[in-house]
Amino acid sequence: MRTGVFRSAEAVKPDGFYFLDMGYPVSYYCPHCGAVVELERDGYLADKSVTPYPLEGWVYADPDEDFEDAEGIHFVCGESDAPDLTWTDVVSEADDVENPGLASPCGRDFYLSFVKYEHGREVESVPESDYVVIGGQGPSSPRGPDTGPRGPGRF
Repeated sequence: MRTGVFRSAEAVKPDGFYFLDMGYPVSYYCPHCGAVVELERDGYLADKSVTPYPLEGWVYADPDEDFEDAEGIHFVCGESDAPDLTWTDVVSEADDVENPGLASPCGRDFYLSFVKYEHGREVESVPESDYVVIGGQGPSSPRGPDTGPRGPGRF
């Protein structure tokens, strides 16, 4: 749970005065194809990053869920009928789009992560680990190449 986040529309500024926190349209683009999505959300939420992978330790909500209590939002590019979400016809030309020639929207997962605090300090982001089995059920020890005939006495 993020600390210092108010769940109502009212929040307290550092000087003790109240202000009304309103929703704002915020645009993000898919890191795979560049498709742009617009999301209406509260202004107090602080974005950390948009990545093609989830961050380790973050809890994500779908756009049609109550994402203000989550630590980020899980998008599927071009999908979702959430009332506060609009897929635009715009495609970002940013340098960090993985595959600008990919059909847009591409239907792949991507993640918006909010800034997260533990014990008053911002948590550093780490991509979730992917474990890969290399070689499967191969030999248990290395074998050299077949060197052919060994010569007289096969030594």
